[in-house]
Amino acid sequence: MNILILGSGGREHAFAWKLAQSPLCDTLFVAPGNAGTALVATNLTIGYSDFEAVAAAIRDHQIDLLIVGPEEPLVKGIVDFLRQQPDLAGLRIVGPDAEGAQLEGSKDFSKSFMARHGIPTAASQTFTTETLDAGLAYLETHTLPIVLKADGLAAGKGVIITDTVAEAQATLRDMLGGKFGAAGNKVVVEQFLRGIELSLFVLTDGTNYKILPEAKDYKRIGEGDTGPNTGGMGAVSPVVFANESFLRKVEEKVVKPTLAGLQREGIRYQGFIFVGLIKVNGEPYVIEYNARMGDPETEVVLPRIQTDLVELMVATAEGDLDRITLQVSPQTAVTTVVVSGGYPDEYQKGKIISDLDRLDDVTAFHAGTLAQNGHVLTNGGRVLALTAQANSLENAVRKSQEAARTVQFEGKQYRKDIGLDLIRYAD
Repeated sequence: MNILILGSGGREHAFAWKLAQSPLCDTLFVAPGNAGTALVATNLTIGYSDFEAVAAAIRDHQIDLLIVGPEEPLVKGIVDFLRQQPDLAGLRIVGPDAEGAQLEGSKDFSKSFMARHGIPTAASQTFTTETLDAGLAYLETHTLPIVLKADGLAAGKGVIITDTVAEAQATLRDMLGGKFGAAGNKVVVEQFLRGIELSLFVLTDGTNYKILPEAKDYKRIGEGDTGPNTGGMGAVSPVVFANESFLRKVEEKVVKPTLAGLQREGIRYQGFIFVGLIKVNGEPYVIEYNARMGDPETEVVLPRIQTDLVELMVATAEGDLDRITLQVSPQTAVTTVVVSGGYPDEYQKGKIISDLDRLDDVTAFHAGTLAQNGHVLTNGGRVLALTAQANSLENAVRKSQEAARTVQFEGKQYRKDIGLDLIRYAD
């Protein structure tokens, strides 16, 4: 079949890489893609939020299966738009409609959803410009530290943790004053939970589900989890502290109530649900939902899936996921993200990347790259996700880090401690 992936990052390269391995994949397209996706698919120079252009590409290339990578088109309603096209009625789509995507598109919606369905999460209240004074007063009685979250999409930068009431009040004023644009029209003030975080991924066809391999990502720019948040500096799967007993709790207390809640509210959800979890005294709490796979977690989750990914995607879109047996490699996967100098603040693009051909037994998933005049250039903050698999966490870490040392471009940065905390945890 002919398949189209929407997106341009490491997540989409990982999807393209995995889908291209299937004998069921005839022709593969990525819109707009990057230098890495061009190695396994045909890039289409259209924006993934240009719904008319996406629909035209689906018609032109006789697409049978569409996979929506990023959150923005999902939240803006690309699935709804395509479903309204009479000639695209037979298109298989992996990704929720706009109502389902509100699990990610609105922090206020997701917190209310969790409350309605008894899903464990931190206590919270939501404030707007009209209730700013009430919010400021509420903060004076709040335990420290205090978590403030922009309600809408803020490119992964809409969560701020403050250590004093004065800082929290200033942050609330800034956020409601336009710091994150329309995404900050509402702000969720949340209890801080102390524990260890991980990500769980659920694939559902609206009724049936498969729990994919869990992962742990590393959000902060600096080693030892210091400095500002990024889109993700690395990831590991499996996660040593997510033992069988804990994952059973997650399934019973989080996954099943989430899917039952969607069904009760009449939301037909066909796609991925990313569940951001924190383990507190052995119990799972939900930090957030995403309506798609995470990045860079995808780059360690998909390499471990041994089941044909096209079969999985088709079953999801057709509502018969129960017929598929999910097979997962016992190996550990580690990815180290190599980023541009200055990221997550201002950074330069257009730097020549060299020595990709020297990588051995590692998969280089391209994130912010561009092919031009025979060179691969940097074209984003996060440039490459270098994924290694091995029979031990230590060996996977070593191979991924060696790859990060090998590739070269001006201003290259990466964290040298990806996975080391999990090695210490296991010890």
